Amino acid sequence: MTIWEAVAVCAAGICAGGINTIVGSGTLITFPVLLAVGLPPVTANVSNSLGLVPGSISGAIGYRKELRGQGRRVLRLGTVAFLGGLAGAILLLTLPSSAFDAIVPALIAIALVLVVLQPRLAAAVRRRRERQNSSAHPHGGIPLQGGMLFASAYGGYFGAAQGVIYLALMGLLIPDDLQRINAVKNVLGAVVNGTAAVFFLFIADFDWTAVLLIAVGSAAGGQLGARIGRKLAPGVLRGVIVAVGLAAIAQLLLR
Repeated sequence: MTIWEAVAVCAAGICAGGINTIVGSGTLITFPVLLAVGLPPVTANVSNSLGLVPGSISGAIGYRKELRGQGRRVLRLGTVAFLGGLAGAILLLTLPSSAFDAIVPALIAIALVLVVLQPRLAAAVRRRRERQNSSAHPHGGIPLQGGMLFASAYGGYFGAAQGVIYLALMGLLIPDDLQRINAVKNVLGAVVNGTAAVFFLFIADFDWTAVLLIAVGSAAGGQLGARIGRKLAPGVLRGVIVAVGLAAIAQLLLR
């Protein structure tokens, strides 16, 4: 890797760390760059997962204020994320790289619709619960855990726009502020990336130079993303989520 290629990989890591903290989809920046510098697809994917772990942790630390009082929620959903991330890592090494190509753009599109309609859908769900005299599950219940298990398996496999899917699911099924939900999303992203990374360390081939460059960049980007993301109003954050999600769909369809 030349010095300019190394600079490009590190810069991609910074951008990915920031975007992952605010929304998700940082993989759509780092993965093409790793391919461009000559890494094989699976090696690039594995190196990317390893390198983004510090960025996910950095972003979660940046959102520590919003995480207060959510320990039980993080523990429950984190367990689901761990199992899903491990399953996705195993799938990456056993399935062809085209396995999710057809379904992923549609999955992200559905998630974006849920993000846009989330205030209205959440209000409708709340009114229904009031009519039935029932209360919302503070951690989303079984429906959310099932959805998060699938989303985490996808995250361990590839992870493009994984954060968008997380935010769509949690925003619909958890009665809480979007910024607090985003904070949980960052922790879950760290769990999935970390789980896949530990698995890959013993099983898969990776490029240490690429891993270290992305790790340094994503850690810095995570802090930057937390500073920006925490200042965004819910409506603005929702708009950013949609914009990033549409860009993810376009890139996945065109590659």
